[in-house]
Amino acid sequence: MRYLQLYSGAINDVLRFNYGSHASSLPSAFAPLREEMKMAGMAFTVKGGPDITTDGEFEMRAQMLEDLHQDSVVIWDCTGDTVTSQWGEVMTMAALKAGCRGALINGIRDTKAILDLNFPVFHKYKTSTGMLGRFRMYYYQKPVQIGEVIVRPGDWIFGDIDGVIAIPQAIAYDVLIAAEKIVHKEEGIKEMVESGMTPTEVVRNGGYF
Repeated sequence: MRYLQLYSGAINDVLRFNYGSHASSLPSAFAPLREEMKMAGMAFTVKGGPDITTDGEFEMRAQMLEDLHQDSVVIWDCTGDTVTSQWGEVMTMAALKAGCRGALINGIRDTKAILDLNFPVFHKYKTSTGMLGRFRMYYYQKPVQIGEVIVRPGDWIFGDIDGVIAIPQAIAYDVLIAAEKIVHKEEGIKEMVESGMTPTEVVRNGGYF
């Protein structure tokens, strides 16, 4: 997948400078479970929040996992929950079977198992507390707002060590092309620096820092 050859800084620059989108990065509190983890795919959105009711919870969760599609990235709007884990080993296994490429979520557990499965997860915290009776899903595949970013089903999601970015579906391919050009150009800039050029000379030759 070509997006996985990019890095978040290049994508962010394209969205800011080419499209005037200054609100594309999801909150910086979301970090990859491993520093080298990267994910790219189409947003599959889930909305939930703190809730003590449990009726129909297992059935809805199961249906959501069955509805995951190839090349999806699960984006959870957890309504500020800081207590429960909404993602664990068995959900990871089901997501992998569906061809899902990653998840962004507040809390996780079964961390060792997720690491062993090498599934990209961007999370805020780890906890042993499961969500049944403490948190529940309300709906999925509708627009959600996480931080200052509205994520719609089908938007493109990219995540690496520097954070997660949402790219509107309509411009995802154009952003890819423009970001690839930045990566290529920066290879030339790095060569100029390594050659011994001063920063002023690099800028004079079309480079930047």
